[in-house]
Amino acid sequence: MPAVARIDPKDVFSPEEWARVSAKSSWRGLALVACAWGLIIAAGAMFVMWPNPLTYLLAVMLIGARQLGLAILMHDAAHGALHPNTKINDWVGEWLCAAPVGGRLESYRAYHLRHHRFTEQPEDPDLALSAPFPITRGSLWRKILRDLTGQTFLKQRGAQLFGNRKPGEIVNPTTAHFLLTNALLFGALALAGYWWTYPALWIVPMATWLPLVTRLRNIAEHACVRAQEDPFTHARTTLANPIERLLIAPFWVHYHAEHHVFMHVPCYRLPALHDALMNKGYWSRMKIAPGYVSVLREATTQPALAAA
Repeated sequence: MPAVARIDPKDVFSPEEWARVSAKSSWRGLALVACAWGLIIAAGAMFVMWPNPLTYLLAVMLIGARQLGLAILMHDAAHGALHPNTKINDWVGEWLCAAPVGGRLESYRAYHLRHHRFTEQPEDPDLALSAPFPITRGSLWRKILRDLTGQTFLKQRGAQLFGNRKPGEIVNPTTAHFLLTNALLFGALALAGYWWTYPALWIVPMATWLPLVTRLRNIAEHACVRAQEDPFTHARTTLANPIERLLIAPFWVHYHAEHHVFMHVPCYRLPALHDALMNKGYWSRMKIAPGYVSVLREATTQPALAAA
């Protein structure tokens, strides 16, 4: 099928307006990367200083959400939006965002740009994430249980580490950066006398909360959007509240409809882009949900008997 249509920014914004909502900063993307790692360190330190079940649960949720945040910043780097200097953009996107959470910027970029080119068409590599919806509530709860018990993580990491091996290979070569950055992280924590925080406060969030919030993000972005030829219908924007932004949707990832129309706009400009589009009346062409609860309700409207 042909690639999806594109919207020319000049058809929506004046040159001044477009410059305001699309400008790339030489420091804001780097500051977001620092904020993600800063919150990860702060959440871990909170549990180390005040160890109890409540602080541990909160630390796992905060760290898992910021691991998703690193993946989101890798996503910005894949669009060349993390930093105006290409070398800085790619180095930070690879080594400080992608590799620690098991991604590879180069392979993700090729994959993801194909998703943008063929959104919700048979050639879309992400179509399998949205095509099954709506599902039953029981099906969703089973998926959530698999995420929170580490089953999803083990399946994905097993395929990443040992899948598609050539004779004599110990690990898939695409995992080398993941293993190196995680070895460095473990080594630094061990030297500081806190080796146990690596499994407890890095791997556990990656194995539980990260798969869950990644699933919720995928559902919110494309499930049940009923995409049409109009690019404004190709994704959903979810008006996340502060708690949802803290624990589910960091770095303005919930403005996904805006991102799909203007995919090179940096994530930190998406709120301004959203406001500008709302003021121009484009809300009438967009799929906008009031929150993640409402998205999940829409995505679980299949009756249980119909699935039997």
